[in-house]
Formats: sequence, structure tokens, C-alpha cells
Amino acid sequence: MPLIFVGGLIFGFGLGFSHMARPEVVLEFLQFTDFGLLFVMFGAAIVTGLAFAIVPRLRDRAPLTGDTYGRRLKSFDKNVLIGGSIFGVGWGLSGICPGAAYASLGIGNLTILWALAGMFVGAYLQGVWRSQQASAASVANAD
Repeated sequence: MPLIFVGGLIFGFGLGFSHMARPEVVLEFLQFTDFGLLFVMFGAAIVTGLAFAIVPRLRDRAPLTGDTYGRRLKSFDKNVLIGGSIFGVGWGLSGICPGAAYASLGIGNLTILWALAGMFVGAYLQGVWRSQQASAASVANAD
């Protein structure tokens, strides 16, 4: 898994170098006063788009897992809309998304630990809620 480590290293360095690991920069973007984040996102989208278009033509299988390439399309449903909205509110309130939060630790922003703790608790609560929903559905189906 050294390739994953190198990818994370490049990602973290890029976030730190572009100042996207600083919540105040992200908040300025959300307030329409600094559009640097837009260029970072477009750069990432272009690289990802090219990789999705080119790599499957060069290789039959994924290098780490050996699986064949395929697209797993997620339907646009209420869960995507609600989850994306909740994520967006959290991003706006904290000024940071999960990947950048870890990079923010690397530049010495220890107060970001509060946001990271909130992300973990929120993800855990969502998992508990989803498990309860699945249990209730299986009981209803058994009746």
C-alpha cells in the first residue's frame, strides 16, 4: 500500500501548499471573497477526469486490488440530497472538509481536532441510525 501513502502525501502537501488546509481560506471562498478553492477543485476534477478516461484504456485491472475497472453509479435519491446538504452545512460551519482537516493538523492547527471529533461522532451516529433503520425494516419484513 505504499502507493496509497504516496497519494496521501501528495494530497496533504498540495492542500497545505495551496492554503486549503486553513479554514479561514475555505470560509472566504464560501463568502465569495476568495476563489482560489475553485481553481484547486477544477485542477482536481481535470486530473480525475483524465485518469478515469485514460487509465482503463491502458490497464485491464486496478493495480492495487486486481479488480476490473467499472463504474459504480449511485442513483440520485433523497439520501444523497439530504446527506450532501448536511455535509455542506458542516463544511460551511467548520470551514473545512474531512481531507483538508487532516492536512490542517499537519500545519499545526490543533483546534481542528474539534471538527474532526465532530466528524467521527457524526459518522458514528449515522451508522447507529442506519443500523436501527435496517433492523426495523427486517422486523417489518419478517411480519
